[in-house]
Amino acid sequence: MAGPDSRDLTDLPSLNALRAFDAVASEQSVSRAAEVLHVTHGAVSRQIRQLETQLGIALFERAGRGLVLTVAGHQLAVATRQHFSGLARTCRELSRADGKAPLVLSCPGSFLARWFIPRMAELQRALPELELHLTASDDSSVLKPGVDAVLRFQAPPLECGENEQLHILGPERIGPVMRPGQWPELEGASTLSLGQLAERLARLPLLHTGSRPDAWADWARHQGLAGAKLAAGQGPGHPSFEHPGFEHLGFEHLSYLLEATLVGLGIGIAPDYLVEEDLRSGRLVAPWGFVTTEARLTLVIPGDRGAPRHPATSELVAWLSRQLAATPS
Repeated sequence: MAGPDSRDLTDLPSLNALRAFDAVASEQSVSRAAEVLHVTHGAVSRQIRQLETQLGIALFERAGRGLVLTVAGHQLAVATRQHFSGLARTCRELSRADGKAPLVLSCPGSFLARWFIPRMAELQRALPELELHLTASDDSSVLKPGVDAVLRFQAPPLECGENEQLHILGPERIGPVMRPGQWPELEGASTLSLGQLAERLARLPLLHTGSRPDAWADWARHQGLAGAKLAAGQGPGHPSFEHPGFEHLGFEHLSYLLEATLVGLGIGIAPDYLVEEDLRSGRLVAPWGFVTTEARLTLVIPGDRGAPRHPATSELVAWLSRQLAATPS
């Protein structure tokens, strides 16, 4: 591949001067740039003066107590930001390709806390060479820089972007869960007709979460119940609600919903993956089991021309597939 003539590089300002300029342009302050670069205020000022002298132009103007870029400064800032970002990205990718950097996995916080962390010791035994960095993100539809894989539930159509791989790890199975003996109205519920069940549930606080607002309607539809009678959060504020004092029992995260269920604030609904231990220990019961929805648990892997960014990605995919296949349905 043809590169720049080495003689062209002799005209470039020093890398330190360009780094100092890039930091000041980003922070619009010499003091803050010095903090970012871990050098003194005077060192940054000298680099900027030397750069302006070498180029023969002013790169900044004073604006009150801060700095603003001149037209020429803005032009140079666009170039330095683009090229420094590209260098940083390439170095990260090279480090990952050599297996030196940790594999960064993003997944919903509820799944991270209730499914993944309890299995970390088992993962370390199975893949002792894998250094894994877990990050919680409920906005998992966005692939953030530096992330090697994203675990998320997806409803059809299952999608991934260009140069990304999509692995389907398992189906979503959801069902109502509640604290044992909390709701006398549901004693013997397994023997109720569908109509009687829907009527009784509609009089109780049905907890819901913003991350899965259609969960109750989906469960009701798969059970053959009238979905309209089990709208998300129906119960609190409903004219027939018999447990006043709990207004707006909706939760931003599913883990909060499950904590509310455990203390008896209402009847929750969740994927079976997230309540395995609660059901096993008897802290929660699932009287009507779980239904399989159209959604799937997927792993999306961004890459370069379709190749994963991290060499250990395929091993993680295989481990996740085995673990989820072993999950009791």
